Amino acid sequence: MEKIAIVYYSRRGQNYVAGSIEELPVGNTERLARMLRNAVGGDLFEIETVSPYPADYTETTEVAKAEKRSHARPALKAVPDLSAYDVVFLGYPNWWGTCPMAVFTLLDAQDLAGKTIAPFCTSEGSGLGSSERDLKRACKGATVVPGLAVIGHEVQGAEDAAARWARSVLD
Repeated sequence: MEKIAIVYYSRRGQNYVAGSIEELPVGNTERLARMLRNAVGGDLFEIETVSPYPADYTETTEVAKAEKRSHARPALKAVPDLSAYDVVFLGYPNWWGTCPMAVFTLLDAQDLAGKTIAPFCTSEGSGLGSSERDLKRACKGATVVPGLAVIGHEVQGAEDAAARWARSVLD
């Protein structure tokens, strides 16, 4: 039996949803992470930055763009030890074509050799972008499997598709 971790970064509050800014009490990626946990079990870990992003969505996009340009590694509140896990489902919103830089902060602190990394992401239409390729570079020695991209405002109806994908990763 494989030991499973579901690790995610998600943005609560103002999010871009179907062409407008909406206030979300729980981010889309967190909702998707919880669906995956319901489907395959595992331990759930949230990636949280020490310094929160701005409450305003547009301001956050500018901070995220600057972080990407500078290859920033925002400090995290906690870094889970993933050494005991065989499969890591890794979730994030697509920020400027890839994972938020906080995800790379987490990955830099891990030895993922021999593990299976299963990326899942939410966006409003840009899919996984370059994140799979970026994760293959960041997760040295790991197997990064084809990921799951879900349009943020369609997460609520994605439970069956997400469960099928997650189970296929484990087959």
